[in-house]
Amino acid sequence: MTQKSEVSMPFAAGANQTACSNCHSVMPSDLRFCRNCGFRLVDGMGGYTGIQANESAAFSSAPQKKKRRIGGISWIFIALLVFFVGAAAFTALVAPIRQGRGFVSAPAVKSYLGVDEFFDTDDGVVLNSVSVPGGPADKAGLVGGDIFLSFDGTPVKSEDDMKDMMVKTPVGKTVAVEYIRDGEKKETQLTTISLDDYRRIEKEFQRRPEGRGRLGYDEDDVERMRVPGMNIYGVRVDSVSRSLPADLAGVKARDILIEFDGAPIRTTDELLMRVLRALPYSTVKVVVMRRTGEDESSPFEKVEIPVKMGKR
Repeated sequence: MTQKSEVSMPFAAGANQTACSNCHSVMPSDLRFCRNCGFRLVDGMGGYTGIQANESAAFSSAPQKKKRRIGGISWIFIALLVFFVGAAAFTALVAPIRQGRGFVSAPAVKSYLGVDEFFDTDDGVVLNSVSVPGGPADKAGLVGGDIFLSFDGTPVKSEDDMKDMMVKTPVGKTVAVEYIRDGEKKETQLTTISLDDYRRIEKEFQRRPEGRGRLGYDEDDVERMRVPGMNIYGVRVDSVSRSLPADLAGVKARDILIEFDGAPIRTTDELLMRVLRALPYSTVKVVVMRRTGEDESSPFEKVEIPVKMGKR
């Protein structure tokens, strides 16, 4: 008998299946190579395009790194920074030009006299006290209580006038001063100094090796007053400390001091400064006006008292 040869016939591919074009084996359509013969199931550029498309889709589905954006607050900060940098550059450029044309003036340099302050009274502008020994006012012979009439030829009528003059007067200038002391018109000259010079003189006084003097009275219990029957002011001392120089020398409470170590005493601060500048353990002459009796109507008499100073 003639034996029939078997011819393998391709199987029909069902849904989601494909047949290998080489060995006709049927397998899932999502395979790229045949399980039986290893033949590529998808030939041609279409296969490669599909693969590339799938790979591109897979790549695009991967998490992407977000681009960082600048927030609103950051923009505001950047804008302010640009503004200030621009303003600084503009000022640096324009200021020298304005200064050359007189638009920008140098800070005013104030002159100093070596005084505590001035105050207004019915009599005029009164010097409160000479604050440091060796300063311009001290060298010119001025004391607290002097009434200024003019300074460098300019009339002064208030404390503000004196402040203006200190700004307008150049440092180191010698000026004429007209003033009244005890009803008598006087004149003197002084040379102004700078703030640095004033501080130097003040520091030298505070650090004086000999120390500062002590009289022995309550510095808060004093009063500037006009001496009855006289055209002068003095300082009434209402409290004298026991066993201290003033008490030991014979100064009494309610004495009106009118002179200390040769200097007229017309304000409370001038008395304090004169006491401080007196050399400790030196003997100074104190002149007081004292009532002759206990009665308030008793007349005053002038009493000179030598006082051996203490040390503060």
